[in-house]
This record gives sequence, structure tokens and C-alpha cells, in this order.
Amino acid sequence: MYNRRYLFALAALISCVVASAQIAFTGNTSEVMEITPDPSTGLNKIYVLNGTEGVGMSYTATTMNPVTWLSYGEQGGAYSQEIFDVIDDRENPFLSSIAQVEGNKGYIIEEGTSRRYVWVTDYSKFPLQLTSLTVDNDGDCGTATLHVEGSGEDIPFYSITGVRNVLSRDMKLNYYNLLWNDTTHYQQELVTEPQKGFKHTIVIPAPYCNTTFTLSGDRFMEFWSKVKAVESNVYVTQAVEVHTTAVQEQRENDNEKKSGTEGVLGGSAPCHITFTAYYTDAVVHKEWQMALDQDFNNIVLRLNTDEVDETFDEAGTTYWRFIGSNAEGNCESYSETYTVNIGESELVCPNVFTPGSSEGVNDVWKVSFRSIIEFHCAIFNRWGNKIIEFDDPGQGWDGTYRGKLVPAGVYYYVIKARGSDGHVYNMDGDINIIRYRHVISGSDDSGTSVVDPG
Repeated sequence: MYNRRYLFALAALISCVVASAQIAFTGNTSEVMEITPDPSTGLNKIYVLNGTEGVGMSYTATTMNPVTWLSYGEQGGAYSQEIFDVIDDRENPFLSSIAQVEGNKGYIIEEGTSRRYVWVTDYSKFPLQLTSLTVDNDGDCGTATLHVEGSGEDIPFYSITGVRNVLSRDMKLNYYNLLWNDTTHYQQELVTEPQKGFKHTIVIPAPYCNTTFTLSGDRFMEFWSKVKAVESNVYVTQAVEVHTTAVQEQRENDNEKKSGTEGVLGGSAPCHITFTAYYTDAVVHKEWQMALDQDFNNIVLRLNTDEVDETFDEAGTTYWRFIGSNAEGNCESYSETYTVNIGESELVCPNVFTPGSSEGVNDVWKVSFRSIIEFHCAIFNRWGNKIIEFDDPGQGWDGTYRGKLVPAGVYYYVIKARGSDGHVYNMDGDINIIRYRHVISGSDDSGTSVVDPG
């Protein structure tokens, strides 16, 4: 009975130890930072200590199998050497330790047939020092160059195969920049550029606003709440950037032929387009340009304004773009090129429609048109009396006079119009009204009243 209780207690102890199997450090004055490296290194963990003097390292096993400690350096695990001054805890048979851990060294802990590979880094051997930060104000359009005074050597570690790797310091470079918000304006935002390691020269894309830079870090000092930081002088930007939009006013005429080319502005004249430009702080000179060629060798219009409201009423293709530049004119930014294509005019008149017969089907007489910029239409009955007239080619005649349907028969239209290509239209012809329902005593069989304006 006693033996069974002992075995149950031992099993429970083993279960507890398995759950709490770990590597720990003693004697350290700062918390140990634990990093999980890339699996390709073969390492299970990297432990970063801020000094190793007087620091011991212990391992809690998961089984009762013998534990062997080995260490290795730059050549990798194949050249590891056994550590013989391992201390076994008499009260806890699962616990073993070494009294003094060595920094910048790999450790292999064998427990039976299983192995655990770790690397211990002594950060105090690679301290980060930040003395000053300055930024050039040389008017570079594309980049900003920062100069860092201080030091921060690479922090190496070696994989189990002896491959040299470097721990990222993950320093932070903070500054303000103007960022396009994808709608209608630039917005000033705080930008953080990660810096993996210490460098005396940092080159970044030039910010679009005046700002100061702050370099801080590293992640190890941040972990120990001892962050270092330096701030630069004021950077005066010369870099420029522009964004533009082009919005075309839409007409919902079902009888107008529109442009069939996706992404091309224009189509049927008259066409109204609003071009709007947005730009960053350093833009002083600004200009909308219109050209007759895509390369803008033949610029025919220059407008010094942010917004252009243009009505296109001439057939042909034009190209539009916006340019912004700084005060010195040595930094420029170009918008995308907008293609505006206005089609040649077209005007076709139908000669039959059926008002009052089937609602929504051929019940309005309308011309089919494209790029008609002047228009007048008058419709007469057989006695020459005017039924209706209108000046918009998008309008039509519903076959009524004074709110009532006219009798079936022949009517006449007279049209005077002009197209975007200069073509003049003088047209006249018949309009035949066909009604499929029998008309009796001044009304059709549906009860719809019919009036004869003659």
C-alpha cells in the first residue's frame, strides 16, 4: 500500500515537473529577454542578459533521464564541448545548473535522446550609444540624409550549424510626413521607420513637410526601460508631390451615344469636367496644362490654378496634367495624364412611334444623337399647326398636345442643329404615329382621350 502511494506521489511530481520544464537564470539584476529565433537556426530560444557576471543558469528536466550540458561558439554545435562543473540539486532530481553562464555562447542541453538548443547573449558587450542626430538641408528632392553620432556594434549569434546571424536592434526613427488620404487632401501623420541596426548614416525618402527626426532604441533598452533617444535639427523640405482628380458631369439621356472607352474622359459634347489639384507644402509654382499630344510637346493652354472647370464642345482629343514645383524650381511633381476624347457629331431621327399603345415601349419620339451642342426641334401636324418645340436633344415628344394624345397619323419635324465638329444639321421629315387600339368617337378602347389639334 505504501509503495502504491509513493508511486502515485512520484507520478504527480513528474507530471508537475513536465508542465514546468524550463531554463531559468539566477543572480541577474535585470530581467532576461527571451527571443524565439527563426526555425532555420535550429535554436529553440535566445536569451539576452544585460551583463552575465555572477549569473547562473538552470534547467528543469521533464524526465528522470540523465542531463548533459554542452556549449559551443562560432563553429556551431558540431564543435560543442561538454560542461563538467554542472550542479545537480539534491532536493530536486529534475534540476541541474551551472554557477556562471558565459555570454555570447550557445548551449546544448541533452536530456536522454532529446536536445534543447539555446544561445545566451550578453548585451553589455554591445551597448547602444546615441550622442547626436543631424539632418542635411541640401534641397534634395528625393531623399533626406541623417547623420548619427554614437555606436552600436552588431549583436551576433550562431546557429547550431555555425551560421552567423545578427539580432535586430529594432530602433525607431520617428518624424512627421504628409500622407495622401486617397480622397481629397494630404494629412500630417507621425511616421515610424524601423531601423534594424545602428548606422552612422540613414537615408530615407524625403518628407513632404518640415519636421524634426527622433531616433530611439533599441528594443533591448526599451525592454529594460532605459530607452535612449536623440533629436535632430529642423528639416526644411524641398520635396513636392501632387495628386489630382478629374470628375465628369454625367447626363442620363437614354438617346445619347456615350463614349465606349473605359477610363477615357469625354464622349458626347458638350462635356463638363472639373479638374482639381492637391499638393504638399513645398509646392509654390503650380500649373494645369492642356496639350494636343501625349508627350506635351504641343502645349496650347496653361492655367495657374488649383481647379479647372472646363466645358468641351469641340470634337477631338486633348491631354491634361498638373505640375507642381518648389520655390527654386529644382523639384517637380507631375500628375497622371488625363485623356479627353470628344466624338464627332451624329443625329438620327426616327419616323415611327406608338404613344398610348404600350407604356415604356416606343412611346416617346426622340432623336438619337452624339455631340450636338446646338439644337432646336419643332413638330407640326398636317395643317401646319405647331404641336411642340424644344431645345434639348435629350428631350422628346410623348405624342400629346395640351396633355392629351393626338390622333394617329402623319406629323412633321423641323430640326436645326450644330455638332461639336462644326457640322450643321438642317433636317425635316415625317413622324408616323401608329396606335394599335381602335379609336371610337374621339377616344380609344382604353378610355384614353384623344385630341385633334387641327
